Amino acid sequence: MSKRPIPSEIFAPAILDGQASLVTGGGTGLGRATAIELARCGALVSIAGRRAEVLEQAAARIADAAGVDAGAVQCIAGDIRDARHARRLITDVLEWRGRLDLLVNNAGGQFFSPAELIAAKGWRAVWRLNVEGMLNMAEAAFELALEPAGGGRIVNVTLSPHHGMPGMAHSGAARATVEALTAELAERWRSAGVSVSAIAAGHFDTEVMVKYPASVRAGMSHAAPIQRLGTVEEHAWLVGLLASPLGGTLNGSTVTLDGARDNWFGPWPPRGMADDSGEVPVEERRPFGTAPA
Repeated sequence: MSKRPIPSEIFAPAILDGQASLVTGGGTGLGRATAIELARCGALVSIAGRRAEVLEQAAARIADAAGVDAGAVQCIAGDIRDARHARRLITDVLEWRGRLDLLVNNAGGQFFSPAELIAAKGWRAVWRLNVEGMLNMAEAAFELALEPAGGGRIVNVTLSPHHGMPGMAHSGAARATVEALTAELAERWRSAGVSVSAIAAGHFDTEVMVKYPASVRAGMSHAAPIQRLGTVEEHAWLVGLLASPLGGTLNGSTVTLDGARDNWFGPWPPRGMADDSGEVPVEERRPFGTAPA
């Protein structure tokens, strides 16, 4: 027996009815929350990531939270840093759904470290994931799905603030590049009916936060005027807005959702972030591509 769909809390029922969407990094955190909201809006959801088992677990949670049948959420394992994988991800969606209307480039990552301690390998790893991965997916989606269909949407997830990112300079540089590319692709693909926008996200309360040092996590809410972390639902609602009919009017735009952190100016490090020595702790690294313990 089919489940009864659970509607969005803020959008009109079935506002994205029948729209095929793909969310990269859809197995955890903001990506999973985004997939839930899109499904609640009536979209046909596919999620992509590197670990099949994580995607399968997430698909069950997404289906349950959206009130859709088990198996309705497509899982596709692949590495967006590889252009061949990116094309396969798009092709798999087209084979499963017959179309692709929305690509959410949510996958990304970085590590916490002073800029002077970031090795070239670390800079390259962050660049490949956040910039090259986004571009691989966007170009594959445009060429294989969106341009042939006469239009569609791409939403790129970046990070705020725009005044620099002490402790994550490599990510700040990569995310600024994504914003620039968003504007460039929006202009380049406008005539094909494809809208490209971006979200500059602040700090959200997700399981990803546990990888940062405890003092850093404790101080994150102090770095925003609203004095709290964002909720994953708030982020997902913004993706839903950009995917909606209104989203096309924001073509080329980067919308900041960070609790007004961009407007915050104060001493570094923020209150509560430094350890007893007065320094901000460096994140303990693990081999790139391995799962956290």
